[in-house]
Amino acid sequence: MPRYAAIDIGSNSVRMMAAETERGGPLKVLAEDRQVTRLGESVFRTGSIAAPALDFLCGVLARMVAAYKPLGVLATRVVATSAVRDASNGEEFVERVNAVLGQPVEIISGQEEARLIHLGVETRWPHPDERILIIDIGGGSAEIIEAERGTMKAAFSRPLGAVRLQSVFLQNDPPPFEDLRRMGEFIEEKLAVVTRRIEKGGFARAIGTSASASAIVCAANRIPRARRPEADRRRASLPQIRRLYKALASMKLEERRKVVGIGPRRAEIILPGAAVLTAVMEHFQIPQLAYCSAGVRDGLLRDLAERGVGRERTRLDNEQRIQVEQFARRFGVDLRHARRVAIFARELFQSLEPWHRLSPEQCRLLEASAYLRDVGHAINDMSHHKHSQYIVANSDIAGFTDLERIEVAMLCRYHRKAMPGGRHQDFLELPAESQKVVLLLAPILRIADALDRSRDQRVAGVECEIRNGAFCLTIEASEDTGLEQWAVERVAPQFRQVYQKPLAVTSTRI
Repeated sequence: MPRYAAIDIGSNSVRMMAAETERGGPLKVLAEDRQVTRLGESVFRTGSIAAPALDFLCGVLARMVAAYKPLGVLATRVVATSAVRDASNGEEFVERVNAVLGQPVEIISGQEEARLIHLGVETRWPHPDERILIIDIGGGSAEIIEAERGTMKAAFSRPLGAVRLQSVFLQNDPPPFEDLRRMGEFIEEKLAVVTRRIEKGGFARAIGTSASASAIVCAANRIPRARRPEADRRRASLPQIRRLYKALASMKLEERRKVVGIGPRRAEIILPGAAVLTAVMEHFQIPQLAYCSAGVRDGLLRDLAERGVGRERTRLDNEQRIQVEQFARRFGVDLRHARRVAIFARELFQSLEPWHRLSPEQCRLLEASAYLRDVGHAINDMSHHKHSQYIVANSDIAGFTDLERIEVAMLCRYHRKAMPGGRHQDFLELPAESQKVVLLLAPILRIADALDRSRDQRVAGVECEIRNGAFCLTIEASEDTGLEQWAVERVAPQFRQVYQKPLAVTSTRI
């Protein structure tokens, strides 16, 4: 299953998540991290990102990249939101962050941020038949989203983030009534355009996302911060939120930090978050708020999966495919069988990413070898794998570097019979990294070939899963596939030799 990573650089914190997912499927989280940075604090006071804040952020991003890089992700998307949109030194930010990430960071609009939030909520908590209101209070902005039957109908991004409001209005501890009043008037002013455009009432559910909503729902339900995941889909009523806001406003910071569910850092900016939530709920006649743990990062992952980003890196491009198929056809290769083996090889490669940890581009070599492994039959059926190696290694196939062509030739050599070993001089002359690639891909090619052993296309599909330290493969078919299962089982010793893990194969009728 494809793996993706996402980083959301917000005004208050940066969040990373890496997950396995595919179109329409759930997210299986592999790694996640969150760090408070208060990047927007200096922006909302001085107009630019402070040097210490940017230095700290770059260190955090380096840690996050190191966490997801070994997971073999297919693609990564990194976005920055409100604070960077407003910062006068945004170019410096982009230059520094790009250098750490090794890829461009996107500074997204408020509308794109809202789209991603909605996509994240629909991924975690779908509402295919209902009208809902989503309220996301970030550090620099608040996104208010109307959605119906799973589609976003209207979205507004307003400058009502918790860090922004705290920096502008609440400098005293505890804040005097006059400061709270001015903040309330500012909130009302910025919400006016939203209340004119979205019809009041009639919502099946109002959903709060982000850390402010989480803290408020936790506090209302007395859920300790350490058990915050339990707050997902829990609710807080409007009277509860009003009472909480009033109580928090009368406390000093040290007292707010002791309130169950809020946490020491969130206590610093909880008042603006509670004020915005209260105002939105009152305007739209919402009796209670449900918290959802989804956010921009979930939307980023779903967006990558739905668009199939990065999948092109695992496949031959059109020019390469034409070249490979033409070459195979010249030597009488059964292209129907070859295409089927190539499909199985890609699926196996993606399923085994946690173990082989090869770059997605290496899958192109695997696909090419699926087409070319049988060209040696044109010389002699006996030892045709060796003839295939010779033909591919000594031919000019456009679209591949010399080293890639040699690696493909080696995979053709080792798609059957002996595995690479110390007595194979051609293999030993390869660079160490190329030896690793050939060794890890050879068992995959053998399994893919075995899945169409009869060449009758009996196998409709395969279900691959890493489970209990074994690679479990289920053959799906509407007819007998005993030959294919036997052929896959014969590869199990070579698979174990390379991966140090067992291969288990079963079949099921569909």
